[in-house]
Order: sequence, then structure tokens, then C-alpha cells
Amino acid sequence: MCKYYKNEIVEGCVTGIEKYGIFITLDEYYSGLIHISEISDGFVKDINKYVKVGETIKARVLDVDDDTFHVKLSIKNIDYRILNKREAIKETPKGFSTLNKELQNWINIKKN
Repeated sequence: MCKYYKNEIVEGCVTGIEKYGIFITLDEYYSGLIHISEISDGFVKDINKYVKVGETIKARVLDVDDDTFHVKLSIKNIDYRILNKREAIKETPKGFSTLNKELQNWINIKKN
């Protein structure tokens, strides 16, 4: 079982969005809430503009209740998005010539 500490940056999955905040699952035991007041320093009109259900984000731990396995979280003033970095596709010197050469064979194999 993980232990969480105040001011620690953790990763969790967004499991729900309500008018008042974002529900996060951190692990098989702990879950948390990012209250709407902990999303931004400015006015938050629509929480859905910040996160989507199923998205994995980072959050700062504000408080931990180890008895109920509940964590109060914040995404204020941190880079909470976890970007899936994709490596650029590099063209080989032969380009698509290998694909062009084998394509007809693959089509014939698939038909048989």
C-alpha cells in the first residue's frame, strides 16, 4: 500500500467530474478529490476544460486521511498534464520502396 505525504506530487487517473471538483484514483486503496477551488487561481467555469475522465494527471497532495484512504489534491500552479511524447517518424533512405515491394505479397497471403 502506498503512503502519500503533504506537498508530494502524485499521478492519478480522473474517474469522475462534478460541478464541485475532480475525482482521482491514485492506487487500489487511495482516491482523492481536487476541489474546484484547487484547479486554478482564476474562476473555473467548466472543469471539463481542464481534464477528461480517463486521463492520467499529476496533482499535489494537500492532506491525507489514512483511515479513509482519501487524499485532498490540487493542480494549482503545477504542470498537471502528462503528455504522451511521441518520437517523430524518420523516413529511411529507401522511403516506402520496401513497403511497395512487399505489399502485393502481403495482399496475396491474406487472400489465401
